Amino acid sequence: MRAERCAFLPRLFLLITLLAGQALTAVVAATLVVGMSSDYEPLVFEKNGKVVGIEPDNAREVAAELDMDVRFVTLPFADLLAALEAGKIDIVMSGMSITEERKQRVTFAEPFMEVGQMAIVRSADIGQFGYPRAIYRAGVRVGVEPNTTGAMYVAESMSEAVVSDYQRPEEAFAALRAREIDVYIHDAPTSWRIANSGKDADLFSLYRLLTKEQLAWAVRKDDDKLLRRVNEARSVLEQSGRLRAIQDYWIPVKVEVK
Repeated sequence: MRAERCAFLPRLFLLITLLAGQALTAVVAATLVVGMSSDYEPLVFEKNGKVVGIEPDNAREVAAELDMDVRFVTLPFADLLAALEAGKIDIVMSGMSITEERKQRVTFAEPFMEVGQMAIVRSADIGQFGYPRAIYRAGVRVGVEPNTTGAMYVAESMSEAVVSDYQRPEEAFAALRAREIDVYIHDAPTSWRIANSGKDADLFSLYRLLTKEQLAWAVRKDDDKLLRRVNEARSVLEQSGRLRAIQDYWIPVKVEVK
């Protein structure tokens, strides 16, 4: 009896060790890897060496609902979908608008926010560009961020404009101040940011939505399980008011003139 018990104990110890190792692996693997481009204040940007904004807060809340840790991977906006397709990240949470072109590559969760494109000009030029259709005149110098819905809108609707690309809003703001461009077309949150910022008083948004767009999180086309779980988490966050609370914290003032 003692010999059998002695022979059993090493096997039991081995089994417990294997199970513990599997459990540890599961814990380590339970991390939501989130891709984002940290140049889109107030959606996602860097402050004091940390990635902050609406989307990082959204990501933390979603991960908590999924009972997962979260890790941010910051990439240029144009590289996010490729990283998702390659399996380098699990999900894109970076203020991305739903478009038919993007839907060919990824699957979007249910939208979490509605925005649109707005035009930003120098405050001194409000009289020149403040009336309807003024920004559509031939020869108007327009700045856009490449590979965005703003760039798509300008290409489709402002064919007579002289277009320049800027990778970040700050670069376009500098170009406006230097009179290198007349108008900058970008998402509404950038205009809301100007409304809440004391340092940008020399810039002014025309506060007319040029487009209507929905922002959503993107997952790989074959990741149905994560899509289902993310949609469930989004629904919980919406019903609890946490999505709205995050937006109100980062965008205390929203201005729209219809």
